[in-house]
Amino acid sequence: MAASGRHVIVEGLPAVGKSETLALLARFYPRTIRVLPELVKSVVEDERIDLFRERARLTQALALAVPRRRAEVEAAVRSGLLCLEESHLGVHYAYATALADTGFLEAYPDLERQTPRPNLYVRLDIPVAESVARQAARGTPAYDVSEELLARVSTELSRWHADRGSPLVVLDADRPPGEVVGELEKTLGLTYSGRHANPAFDVLLLLGRPASGKSEFIDFLTRVPRAERGPVFHIGPFSVADDFPILWQKFEEDDAWERLGFPRLYSKRADGNYAVSDDRIWRFLIDRLDTAAGALPPAPGRTVLVEFSRGGPTGYQDALAGLSDEILSRAAILYLSVSFAESWRRNVARYDEKRRSGILTHSVPRVEMERTYGTDDWSSLTQGDPAGFLTLRGHHVPFATLINEPEALDPEVLRTRYRGALETLFRLWGERRS
Repeated sequence: MAASGRHVIVEGLPAVGKSETLALLARFYPRTIRVLPELVKSVVEDERIDLFRERARLTQALALAVPRRRAEVEAAVRSGLLCLEESHLGVHYAYATALADTGFLEAYPDLERQTPRPNLYVRLDIPVAESVARQAARGTPAYDVSEELLARVSTELSRWHADRGSPLVVLDADRPPGEVVGELEKTLGLTYSGRHANPAFDVLLLLGRPASGKSEFIDFLTRVPRAERGPVFHIGPFSVADDFPILWQKFEEDDAWERLGFPRLYSKRADGNYAVSDDRIWRFLIDRLDTAAGALPPAPGRTVLVEFSRGGPTGYQDALAGLSDEILSRAAILYLSVSFAESWRRNVARYDEKRRSGILTHSVPRVEMERTYGTDDWSSLTQGDPAGFLTLRGHHVPFATLINEPEALDPEVLRTRYRGALETLFRLWGERRS
């Protein structure tokens, strides 16, 4: 069993395999490990910062990110987890020294005081020349570091550890991957027990305002190779149940009633589209959605994605209460959070973009957006917590809220966002099931 309530940092040269190794450990030890991605890389991707040219801007962004990272580490340790953090600011200090980045070096003492001290550093060690070769093979030139610069960074990082008397374990990573992972498991005190392993979410409820990014999330998953999607995102081969096609069918049935001279039943025309006129339709949609999701047979390692949006003072509370025990007992919830203004902006932009390309599409009209989605009850339902459990008819359903703005189009930025939220959610889901 893993030693709990500890903070361990895994460092190493570029392309040594830190991200992949930590993702693998998180996949196989979801209830004992919390993995935090590399802080500098996350900031660079989220803020779209040029790593080598915008050093001053990067330093400012890191100053804002360090307190948040400290809170994440402390929360994981308080929860009794083994918190594995990829890289650390000492590595960035070594880069700044090698690059003569005086702005960061001046800011570093204050940042270091705010940075949590780990129980252990683990270095995955490979020769500098091997790092350069692996960088070329991975095909991400924006992050490539030259052999000359890496040699200087390695020297500075060794000096950094020596000055602080760091508890440092060095593992040879220039050998078969199974050997590297196995030795890292031993170093961390991890012992795998297959009978407790859950390969992927059974049911993932994907919630959020219109245009919050639910479709983009599903599209992203379809593009991730299956061999990566399971270990990194905890999503197996998946099916999707979505209530919008059911609602759209009702709109079209109303068109048919109107053509026959009868009044519309569920909707009214608005801004060249439709708005709901009978709020009883929302309960009907949940019933149909629950039936559709329940008809997708459960299977080990497979995932059912259930997508819907709700609004109003009790929208999500009512919708979740309408799901069956069968679904709730297997479910986890991922809520994609965007403001109403951002939801409307993306709603309009998405419609215009697709209309220009000649593809038939829909958008939610403004009157419907304001009436139905102007507010929602997710924050009150979760009491503002970013992750935790909702008790729904006796089922403890784990949830996580993913802040999904500003809008990101870069797959690597999305990868970082999705991975962090899903790792947290999968750990909670595993705890509930165990």
